[in-house]
Amino acid sequence: MLRFLAHLRNAAVQALAHDVFNTAKAAAYSGMLMMFPALLVLTTLLAQVPQGTTLVGTVRAAFEQMLPADSMDLLQSYVLSRRFHSSQLILSAGALSVFAGLGVMLSLMEGFRRAYRLPLEDWSFWGRRARALLLVPIALVPLSLATLVVVFGHQIEAWMIENGTHELRHIVLVLWRAVRWSIALVTGVAVLSALYHFGTRRTEHWLWVAPGAVTGTVVWFPATLAFGWYVTRIADYSMFYGSFGAGIATLIWLYISAVSVLLGAELNGSLFRERQAGNSTSGQTLSDSSSQR
Repeated sequence: MLRFLAHLRNAAVQALAHDVFNTAKAAAYSGMLMMFPALLVLTTLLAQVPQGTTLVGTVRAAFEQMLPADSMDLLQSYVLSRRFHSSQLILSAGALSVFAGLGVMLSLMEGFRRAYRLPLEDWSFWGRRARALLLVPIALVPLSLATLVVVFGHQIEAWMIENGTHELRHIVLVLWRAVRWSIALVTGVAVLSALYHFGTRRTEHWLWVAPGAVTGTVVWFPATLAFGWYVTRIADYSMFYGSFGAGIATLIWLYISAVSVLLGAELNGSLFRERQAGNSTSGQTLSDSSSQR
């Protein structure tokens, strides 16, 4: 445990040396560009299916549980209260969201490269972008499935509340909520593990990237809750930024998320260097033993 805490401290120090906070700003900016076109495409497609209005409202309820409270007002006015039917607009929004998602992955991959102290020319120009483009669905598909679990899990929970009359009703509700959010947290760990595994040229075993994935998720979850509480109870961004306040709150939330991901990568980088040093020491010991013989 003490060694792990030492690695956490080293990761925090290295995060400053590797300019994690500026890298997180770049990822958050691209994430902001990606979010609104992606939601536009999602809500438009949902509105075309039967009971589309109900599904759009359900998606909105899911985002209310993750995003800062004021952000939902901005999303409601910008995306969720509108209906877009132009196929050209949908294609343009989809292309923009993919392009912005590519920017998010490139920024995170640069942070991973610094965390592992890999050379800048480790990947070619096009090779880096091809890998970043592949990481977009690798990250978004599991997160989308986890969102569906959270969304429809809320509907199941509402059904339980309405129809549950037995004495174990409260226990069942608590267990169901624990299952829902456990799935969301496990998915977060799995997505971060995939990003760390495929996002660096130094491909590592899944178990070796797990500490950073768990740490990044553990940092992100309470930080998101704390920021949501701060925005709801204390801060009023509209006093300073006016109508842009909700967008600023969303941008800060994306920034916190990016910092959490990069801190997990820094921890993995610290553990990676310790393994490399251990392997070098073992190799040197074997070499000395052979020479003495």
